[in-house]
Amino acid sequence: MEADDSPDVEVVLPDAFTLLDLAVPHEDVNEILALAKTIRADPGLWWLLERCARRLVRGIGLIDHPFDLPYLPAGLGAAGRYFHLFVFVAALPHVRAYHRERGVPADVSRHTLADLGRNVAVHRRRHGVGGVIQPSWIKMHYRGEIYQLARLQYQRATLGTRMGTLIEGVMPGAPSLNLHIPDFSGPLTPAACDDSLARARAFFPRHFPDEEPTVATCYSWLLDPQLADHLPESSNIVAFQRRFRPGYPAEQPNDGGPIEFVFGDPDLPPDQLSPRTTLEHAIVAHLRAGGHWYEGNGWFPL
Repeated sequence: MEADDSPDVEVVLPDAFTLLDLAVPHEDVNEILALAKTIRADPGLWWLLERCARRLVRGIGLIDHPFDLPYLPAGLGAAGRYFHLFVFVAALPHVRAYHRERGVPADVSRHTLADLGRNVAVHRRRHGVGGVIQPSWIKMHYRGEIYQLARLQYQRATLGTRMGTLIEGVMPGAPSLNLHIPDFSGPLTPAACDDSLARARAFFPRHFPDEEPTVATCYSWLLDPQLADHLPESSNIVAFQRRFRPGYPAEQPNDGGPIEFVFGDPDLPPDQLSPRTTLEHAIVAHLRAGGHWYEGNGWFPL
């Protein structure tokens, strides 16, 4: 990584209670604690850990900050799979301080940062071993971009060119909230969404009054309009779709989106899927009939 003017960050390795606070699954804790000694004793990994932690902390509070954490080679084994967890733990006191500075309630801070543990659980479910499945996603939580407010997550963002052009009254680059739907958080009921949105409409003006987003956006396979053709009118997903005004047409298929979030692995072939629920049957039947799924998008005023 190139030289930069990132702030000094004292890297603190995790203890068991820090990991439990971050919802890291119990079966991963002992392995992570043992790996901490391995990483501390390896000059190259320690140098990289310090460097990544400084770069991550440097971006706390920024949005749309173009920094990605490096992926490590598979030959490093568990040290490579868990490496980014150590980066996030090193940034933990800094992002918590940022939350306190903004007046973010302690429970919101805790629920937001615990998405790291959810990510570790998904890695083990998909690959059978521990690790961090998507560090590029979790980095946004650890630099103050994303907040979990009950059932939904909200990302401080700006409108891109396509979405900003089609929404009347705003322009590309205007502040917005990008809405995300995390797994392991219960049903996506209308009541749960109403509650979360009410929290968001109070949270962001209070804690980020300088941004003033006027629209929420969402980019997800859950907004593929074809789902409404395959699911009951009363389904939670159809009700969720009705909240949004349509965005722009999706152009490229994204069959891996629903397969990943519903069946756990985006690379599973459709003919190997064993559907059980109404949603699973809908996804599989559409694919086996030669159809494709797409990442839909939409927006609504806040």
